[in-house]
Amino acid sequence: MNDDVRNIVLGVIAAGVSAALGWVARTYLWRRRLRRKQAFFGLPDHSESLLVVNRNAGGPELAVMRHDVFALLELSALIKDCNAHARVVAHDAAQQGVGERTEFCVGGPASNRRMAAHLSSLLPGVRMDTEASAGPDAGAFRIGAEEYRVDAGRSEYVLLARLTADTRPDTRPVFLFCGQRAITNQAATRYLAREHERLARKYGSGSFVLLLKVVNSEAYGPDVVELVADVTRTARTPSPEPVAGAGAE
Repeated sequence: MNDDVRNIVLGVIAAGVSAALGWVARTYLWRRRLRRKQAFFGLPDHSESLLVVNRNAGGPELAVMRHDVFALLELSALIKDCNAHARVVAHDAAQQGVGERTEFCVGGPASNRRMAAHLSSLLPGVRMDTEASAGPDAGAFRIGAEEYRVDAGRSEYVLLARLTADTRPDTRPVFLFCGQRAITNQAATRYLAREHERLARKYGSGSFVLLLKVVNSEAYGPDVVELVADVTRTARTPSPEPVAGAGAE
């Protein structure tokens, strides 16, 4: 074997080794990224999750709003990326405890009984005006001492939360998308899909409650979202009960 042939053979071998090492490195990084994503969402391979859907607040039938359907589609894509499965369940048929399966609960307490139960038990510091009146407080959030009103199409709020009932390692999280309007629910799911890596780095497998503001949805739809505050501590601390007769003469 002369020098030219030997150099060619060595070059081919080196290229093959480099390609193999590159493939191994890319596969390792992809798997590590996948495992982190699965850990954040509580979705190991072939696990089952629940998509809890609400109903149109304007009627008793299970009629999901268009933007809530889009929110479910965004969540379905996340679940599929984790090699997991989703089961769609109506809000009044999801009768199981928190932590058995990863749960994605969409919709405000007026249209989603499951959400109302989660707010009561997991986020006692959050109140939402669910009365059907047309007053300025309709749909407003009260988180601790702060109030966040709806300005439809211009300034609307949504809670995005990742919560666990206890600290057992096999406990699955529940994700809440509790918005003042259906388009804000979609905005929260899109925010989660875009920011889940940053959230995982910041919070790990712990709980968080974020208040998001959807800006000018009339023009920009669910795409322009601002983080208002991390309200985890306030939302998980029971609000003081109003004193009977307070303010009475």
